[in-house]
Amino acid sequence: MQISSKEVFFLISLITIIFLIAPLFLIAYVSLYNRRKKKHNEETESLKRSFENELLKSQMEVQEQTLKTIAYDLHDNIGQLLGLTIITLSSININDPEKAMEKIAAAEDLAKRSVKEVRALSRLLDGEELISRGLIGAIAFELDWVEKSQLYKISYHSTVKTLPAKADKETIIFRLFQETLHNIIRHAKALEIIINLEFINDLLILSIADDGIGFNFTEIKKLHKGMGLQNIQKRVAMIGGTVSFDTAPGTGTKITITIPY
Repeated sequence: MQISSKEVFFLISLITIIFLIAPLFLIAYVSLYNRRKKKHNEETESLKRSFENELLKSQMEVQEQTLKTIAYDLHDNIGQLLGLTIITLSSININDPEKAMEKIAAAEDLAKRSVKEVRALSRLLDGEELISRGLIGAIAFELDWVEKSQLYKISYHSTVKTLPAKADKETIIFRLFQETLHNIIRHAKALEIIINLEFINDLLILSIADDGIGFNFTEIKKLHKGMGLQNIQKRVAMIGGTVSFDTAPGTGTKITITIPY
């Protein structure tokens, strides 16, 4: 069968078009791929910068909260101990040796307690030192200071013995814990605070509950009033976790933070 010149021309034209279009498609594909890759790299870099900024902010906030704790303890605890020491020493009557010895012993005991408290405070001056105890120890240590106020009944239950080393995550989680605790103290009018810490199937689950006045979470979120709540949600999401709020007016509040390890 003989192929006509028209068919030959059509075939040559088709092959020519294919050879011309194919490189254009290839160039367009490579260009699109490079743009997507560049955008992905920019987003990755932006997320990295955001995480680093959030970590730095969390570290600074841990230190700020620590300094507030120190200021409170210096004023209300160590100041009181030293004041009692001065009163005890100034009331010593050297003409009554027996009572004088009792008061000297009492003053010595007060001075030793003051020294012990000062040493504990000196360790708190460095937020990193607190985190170096590990998240479990840092939480327990923070709760000790809250319990000293004798304003709250504290219940702390932990089934976690050790955690994989994730210093960056621990700093942010500890700051989330501090922030939640601070919100309870400022707003909840609670008498009891219950903390549970669990590690199940590579998930760290931290729940903080109180018996305070509670709040309408939907309403607060709709009115954009809960900046602290939004901050908690943002930080939890940044480390790949989830957070839930179980609360209503008059029923207290329970916040559960779940972080993958």
